[in-house]
Amino acid sequence: MMLLAVSTGIASCSPQAEEAPRPNIIFIMSDDHAWQAVSAYNERLQYVAPTPNIDRIAQDGMRFDRCLVTNSICGPSRATILTGKYSHLNGFPANVGQSGHFDGSQQTFPKLLRDAGYETAMIGKWHLGSDPTGFDHWDILPGQGHYYNPTFINAEGTYDVHGYVSDIITDKTLEWLDDRGDNAEPFMVMMHHKAPHREWEPGPKYLNRFQGVEFPEPFNLFDDYSGMGAAAREQDMSIEVTMRIPEDLKMWPPDASGGVYNRTIGRMDQQQRKLWDMTYEPIREEFERLNLQGEDLVRWKYQRYMYDYLATIQSIDESVGRILQYLEETGMDENTIVIYTSDQGFYLGEHGWFDKRFMYEESYRTPLVVKWPGHIEPGSVNKDIVSNLDFAQTFLDVAGAPDPVDMQGRSMLPLLKRESVGDWRTAHYYHYYEYPSVHSVKRHYGIATDRYKLMHFYYDIDEWEMYDLETDPHEMQNVYNDPSYASVRDDLHIRLDELREKYGETEEDSFRMRPVN
Repeated sequence: MMLLAVSTGIASCSPQAEEAPRPNIIFIMSDDHAWQAVSAYNERLQYVAPTPNIDRIAQDGMRFDRCLVTNSICGPSRATILTGKYSHLNGFPANVGQSGHFDGSQQTFPKLLRDAGYETAMIGKWHLGSDPTGFDHWDILPGQGHYYNPTFINAEGTYDVHGYVSDIITDKTLEWLDDRGDNAEPFMVMMHHKAPHREWEPGPKYLNRFQGVEFPEPFNLFDDYSGMGAAAREQDMSIEVTMRIPEDLKMWPPDASGGVYNRTIGRMDQQQRKLWDMTYEPIREEFERLNLQGEDLVRWKYQRYMYDYLATIQSIDESVGRILQYLEETGMDENTIVIYTSDQGFYLGEHGWFDKRFMYEESYRTPLVVKWPGHIEPGSVNKDIVSNLDFAQTFLDVAGAPDPVDMQGRSMLPLLKRESVGDWRTAHYYHYYEYPSVHSVKRHYGIATDRYKLMHFYYDIDEWEMYDLETDPHEMQNVYNDPSYASVRDDLHIRLDELREKYGETEEDSFRMRPVN
């Protein structure tokens, strides 16, 4: 790729603007990337599946250790990020049912950035049903998209691209940056990856990345949920029961057809298929020979899951490295803020699960690392409660654009600059709506502080759960009815009601947002 001369991001000829040029913004987001699958967060990962380029953003900038989502499911998270509003206000509470299509006519931060003089682009996974609005350029995957030789949609129509999806999304982003030439406007580009979304299909380069590696099991892989509530026991997202051996773990025989296998293999060219079969056929043959049962089968499935999931992340990390290298080679890195995050967290065998949705820590918390030379102290760590609700106002603040009064988050810019913010939030509100639906996670809302978490699984079972994250960080024992926590519980109830009032959500909103299948 030819690297052209590019803008420093100065948007105005006024002396004041020249003294403080507005930064470019590169917002990189993956889909279902667990924070514990980033080696900047998980030291054990350094030895088996490191993510050096994502880690580099943290090393050169700030790592947020308590970034929480408002609704742990893909489309609703994206809607919250775009609007800076909770699901009951942005109208996209679930991936299914009445959500359908994101209302693109409403206010979003890309529209406000464009009004403020930014050139805006959206490339990769959109997953909101409707076409993107507020962007000068968009080029997206339809729906979930494909890992191999994917289809794309842009303003001109639908077309297929040969290659692996993470590489293609990166290529498209770099090409868009190159094509800007000497454009004097600052830019904001959203490079949003499909990976590592289910069914976790590694690219050709990383098919054998973890051959011979044994991944450490979470201690609660065989959790019996005896200390938790009915919602945990009645979910349908366990590695043991829900994870499908043929589709999820690539154990299709060579002559199989139909289903996910056909959607994957049917899109491959001859060379891609050859490499795929060279990897998975020996594994499938060994699996059939072993005839595993019970806990041995669960352990085998867990290892296969980790092998594929973490291999897709290797392509994501490579993508981040390519972006960082481009910025350095073009001299843009000094005036560009780079953000890496995921649309929510994900379970990597904790409680025996995969997927997300619950307010338990693995899916409630998401990775967030940010670099901005000269503004963020390298290697800094923030432990305040921040949220994807804050992203929109942070981007606007960085750009010097007005903060809309109807957005519900708060700019993280003072935190990025390590300024003292005495009135920063000490509690966070969560609400998940998508039931009955895939994975059968019951609807719930709740409040989290730095130590405690209170959740209400309402309507469907009307149960409360409470956890002490200091004494029980893995949320194994519900202490809601423990008398020793009575005063804490009562205080959390009061604070929860206050947050619901603050964000304008009522019980009627909760019922209205129920998905319709």
